[in-house]
Amino acid sequence: MDKTIFRIKKAIKNQERILIYGDYDVDGVTSSTLMEKALILAGIAPDNIEIMLPDRFVDGYGMSPKLINRAKEGHVSLVITVDCGSHNHAIIEELNESNIDTIVTDHHETSDKLPEALAIVNPHRKDYPTKELQNLAGVGVAFKVAEALVSEGLIKKGQEKWFLDLVLLGTICDSMLLTGDNRRLCFYGMKVLAKTRRPGLIELMRKAGIKSLNSDSIGFQIGPRLNAAGRLESATTSLELLRTNSPTKAASIAEKLEMLNKKRKTEQLAATKEIEERGIGDNPVIIETGRWHEGILGIVAGHLVEDYQRPAFVLTELEGNVFKGSGRSFGDFNLADALDFAKESIINGGGHAGAAGVKVDGKNLYKFREQINEYYYSLHLKNQENYLKQHADLELTDFSDLNLNLLEELKQLEPYGPGNEEPIFRLKNVNLVNVTRMGADRNHLRLDLRDKDGKYLKLVAFYAPEKWLNLDPQFDRIEPLVKLNENDFNGVKSVEARIIDLTIT
Repeated sequence: MDKTIFRIKKAIKNQERILIYGDYDVDGVTSSTLMEKALILAGIAPDNIEIMLPDRFVDGYGMSPKLINRAKEGHVSLVITVDCGSHNHAIIEELNESNIDTIVTDHHETSDKLPEALAIVNPHRKDYPTKELQNLAGVGVAFKVAEALVSEGLIKKGQEKWFLDLVLLGTICDSMLLTGDNRRLCFYGMKVLAKTRRPGLIELMRKAGIKSLNSDSIGFQIGPRLNAAGRLESATTSLELLRTNSPTKAASIAEKLEMLNKKRKTEQLAATKEIEERGIGDNPVIIETGRWHEGILGIVAGHLVEDYQRPAFVLTELEGNVFKGSGRSFGDFNLADALDFAKESIINGGGHAGAAGVKVDGKNLYKFREQINEYYYSLHLKNQENYLKQHADLELTDFSDLNLNLLEELKQLEPYGPGNEEPIFRLKNVNLVNVTRMGADRNHLRLDLRDKDGKYLKLVAFYAPEKWLNLDPQFDRIEPLVKLNENDFNGVKSVEARIIDLTIT
């Protein structure tokens, strides 16, 4: 960090041109926005800063070789990465040869040999003495740079707090642990987002119809809309939404993101339905191929994991009989290790234990499927589905305590996420009164329950499994696992619940 601040001071003094290189997800666009605003507050002229994001479909993750020419043509003397760069040794070396300095700010695992960058700010460095900050998202690391600029007197103290809405969004949407620093940053980030000054976020939340700001509205409404651009077209659309100061422009971009998110949902549901209709077979690892949009493959794989409780790869066919895809896993089946085992049958691939990407030559698809499943069998894994089971924090047999006062108390624990899970309630000895299908495609569900004292509670589930949609109040007894939420209809607030899981007897 000392080297980083020293180099930024030099750039301020000489008014050098700086290129910020980010990523195409929510963490990447929030990190890029935060870094730009911090540098401007510190004294870099806005015209001397440009931001470059990779193209998911052309560049993939990490620093693109295209940034070298872009930096040269733009007379850039300093590149600052956010949410990437720790594994881009060759590109950073090329920048060095062109007398362009690189500062890497990142939160991904590092190898033993770091790139030859001027400075690498990453809490996963092997020589970093503590693990205290390893749960930071890329935007959290960028925020630490902003804090350091405050400490040096380059940014007026107190200005940095207005970055916390960005820190909140990037941290939650990157599924980081909400403990330690993340817990503090996101707790106050909720307060900043509630009164955000960013026209883009104001318009996005308005388009999404968000009435109550909480972890769900961030994770299931704001996040998917910001991610939709990078999944289907270009993440620069979401970046511009966060950067703009124009309410008119913000409204236009928010409308575009709304349409892209609807398109993403449509394509995702179509792919999932196609896979389910043709059947997935009996292999322990699901591997499905088709002609689907690249940007939805990871989401579809995630849904297959949830629905079938098995690891899954979903691949789409590209030109030249090449298949590109994403995998999702859980428990003790490590996707990175599985791809290493199957390296003879793939063009390239890699990632983490729970999420990975892969590219396969069509003539090797059968071999790839065989090797991945062979690796699974070699591990002799048992009871892996237990990793996906939800567990109740409290059992309830009546609804008398489910009131608005309880919801207000639960809000004090927000934001929820990994490491700070939202409480789950099991509803026992309740009667199923009514089953209603909702939505244009009738794939959302509403259940009306009654407890032993005659009190009612409404339950909802979006994109519900078919067996839930076919419940019969006359014959089926259920024990739902639910999370509580507030329903605001025409200004009248009430308690309802979202179904997490359902036992049918």
